[in-house]
Amino acid sequence: MASKPANRPLSPHLGVYKWGPHMLVSILHRATGDGMALVGTVLVVAWLACAAAGPDAYAAFAGWFTTASGSLNPLGYLLGIGLTLSLFQHMASGVRHLFLDTGAGYELRGNKRGAVATMVFSVLATILFWTVLSVGA
Repeated sequence: MASKPANRPLSPHLGVYKWGPHMLVSILHRATGDGMALVGTVLVVAWLACAAAGPDAYAAFAGWFTTASGSLNPLGYLLGIGLTLSLFQHMASGVRHLFLDTGAGYELRGNKRGAVATMVFSVLATILFWTVLSVGA
């Protein structure tokens, strides 16, 4: 069995790094992409299957998201707002990465500002989207 070299540096661990908004945005980008792919795919397939199965199946599917009066029920709001927030966060993070790919924004302060900006944008865009959707323009 080989022995460990005496002067070999240890690999950094998550506990070594200082948590920051840039780390959060990186994790959120992966999570929102995977979440939208999984939840979105399941919803689209269920919607198409119910639409193909006939009016009763489609009404049952739509019942999960709307009330008898046609307004969204709490499940529909929660799922819709979550998917919308995920979409805007993923999109903003993608634009941030596009700028990073050009070599801009790697300075620590600028990187943190960009990361915070993606989170602020996604929340504000979600609020604006659902306000316009609920109130109507």
